[in-house]
Amino acid sequence: MLAEAEILLAVENLKKYFPIHKGLTGKIIGYVRAVDDISFVIRKGETLGLVGESGCGKTTTGRTILRLTEPTAGKITYYRQKKDTSNLSNEVIDLVSASNKLLKSLRKDMQVIFQDPYSSLNPRMTVRNIIGEPLKVHRIAKGRELEDRVQEILESVGLKSDHLGRYPYEFSGGQRQRIGIARALVLNPKLIVADEPVSALDVSIQAQIINLLDDLQKKFDLTYLFIAHDLSVIKHLSVRVGVMYLGKLVELAETQELFSHPKHPYTEALMSAVPIADPYCKAKRIILYGDVPNPINPPAGCRFHPRCRYVEQLCRIEIPSYQCIQKDHWVSCHFAEKLDLKPMPSSRSTSSIN
Repeated sequence: MLAEAEILLAVENLKKYFPIHKGLTGKIIGYVRAVDDISFVIRKGETLGLVGESGCGKTTTGRTILRLTEPTAGKITYYRQKKDTSNLSNEVIDLVSASNKLLKSLRKDMQVIFQDPYSSLNPRMTVRNIIGEPLKVHRIAKGRELEDRVQEILESVGLKSDHLGRYPYEFSGGQRQRIGIARALVLNPKLIVADEPVSALDVSIQAQIINLLDDLQKKFDLTYLFIAHDLSVIKHLSVRVGVMYLGKLVELAETQELFSHPKHPYTEALMSAVPIADPYCKAKRIILYGDVPNPINPPAGCRFHPRCRYVEQLCRIEIPSYQCIQKDHWVSCHFAEKLDLKPMPSSRSTSSIN
């Protein structure tokens, strides 16, 4: 079990259900189970990757942690370091029950980088105002001090002071994302939720932003929750990786362990779909037949069983427990310890074309 000093954020049995209304009376006839009873911890200074298909609940998880979306149930605990006269200690804060006043003070510690660099910046504000606004809201700096801080953080993300008076439309997608990163960093946060920050960018620009995020983490001692659907990006940045499917966390392990020894059939299928940068090698892709089940009425038993090629009768009737099968490797599968699943393919491990 991790010591409290190592943990920055702990999520326990988190749920987020969106109600479905019908008719003029707005009667609730059901719920979309976007996040359904997931638990994990984020350690100080690490990058926890969260991966899965579109619609699996990754973004909702990130937004709920930050209280941008109100949770339906569960517990979110933030361990804020406080300095007293004798030593350093952690202040344990329950984010679910935190007041608006407390949440506002916590915004300095927890920030977000949004997916779309085009819609996440106010087109009527200059770069100076976009980055400086958090400092004004939290009354941290003003005047010359604010100007110096904005310029310093802008240069740290690879832009110049000449850009301060410009508007978002004058920048490329990659530059806009750098502005979004600068806005997230200006308050010196401890945790950053990066919600698919490179998915809307060209491949060449993606590499620049990924390297920038890596450098900034080392420079400012940041902790990331990195949400993505690209396993190659997740593998490059993350210390640990969680795999989500239909609102559930189905596997969580250290990056090398997960990519070398996947234990859930869905993880194996995701890895088989990663392209290989070698024209002389080919990998056997695992095709998942059928559609993703309806999150309003998910299937009984294991939620992945309608698309799983290893399915047995037990999977159809009993929900698998989320258990630790070895050190720091959690999985939700009845047969996780029996299945021999293939790791992520590479040019060295795949068969050559004759």
